[in-house]
Amino acid sequence: MDLSRFPRVSLGHWPTPLERMDRLRAALGPDCPTLYVKRDDCTGLATGGNKTRKLEFLMGEALAQGANAVITFGAIQSNHARQTAAAASKLGLLTDLILIDMVERKGTAYRTSGNVLFDRLLGARMHVVGDTQAAGRKAYVVPIGGSNAVGSLGYVAAFAEIEAQAKTMGVKIDAILHASSSGGTQAGLMAGATLVDSATRIMGVNVYKKDVTDIAATVHGLALATMQLVGGDVAAVSSRLHVIDGYQGEAYGLPTDGMLEAVMYAAQTEGLLLDPVYAGKAMAALIGHVRRGKFTRDQTVVFVHTGGTAALAAYADVFMAVG
Repeated sequence: MDLSRFPRVSLGHWPTPLERMDRLRAALGPDCPTLYVKRDDCTGLATGGNKTRKLEFLMGEALAQGANAVITFGAIQSNHARQTAAAASKLGLLTDLILIDMVERKGTAYRTSGNVLFDRLLGARMHVVGDTQAAGRKAYVVPIGGSNAVGSLGYVAAFAEIEAQAKTMGVKIDAILHASSSGGTQAGLMAGATLVDSATRIMGVNVYKKDVTDIAATVHGLALATMQLVGGDVAAVSSRLHVIDGYQGEAYGLPTDGMLEAVMYAAQTEGLLLDPVYAGKAMAALIGHVRRGKFTRDQTVVFVHTGGTAALAAYADVFMAVG
């Protein structure tokens, strides 16, 4: 899995830890599979997160094209926007963030704390609209979530990293489960698994779209584009598409009872802080699958913690109201 031909910059702390979650497993009962967490909340870039892996390749491409400014998009409490601003600051680039008011949360905490506060500290300029030319500079546009074929290379590399860690530990991984929204994380993992013909199942949890077929189509298209970019068997990646639905709740970014339970479980059994928008809902799906017997006790499941804990402060009212 040689990705050395692609421009890349060093932004993260690699490899991120792969840790057992034995207390969570015990809490979920005797039929729970062996659980691990891939700590991509520990990538080290402004509190970390999965976008750091994508940004290594995206920023590498930006610098190769001679950019001295970047523009990207996301929700007001976007983890991706925060990590992009941090990467740009580290590389001496200007940042314009187009933050979209797309979540029905109007409180002061949501609009001024968490990722928004970090964006300001990192020196990003925040806008409702923007243009690909910022202050007369040559700007590089980073797609929402960092999710295109170039960004997905970060999770092609991540799959190899997980496999290497599992091999060292003597662990056979049956499934990798994670939150799926803009699709790049899942597409990269699918491509990585395909390149080495792994039997590991890649399971993305829909936390973004009302219509699950929409997000499945997005992931599938990105996986095909990523395989084409790396020169792998494009046809082989299609059979690896698996999207779990039913855990998004009323809308993207809005709390659910399952998310609240999952965040509290992870915190109080493993000391693990999950965010309310992505990893919290993905953990709710993992817990739901265990309770419904979708996994067996002799299997091993890796949960990818995609980061985003900076957003917890923006949802303080929700968690403080939990008995």
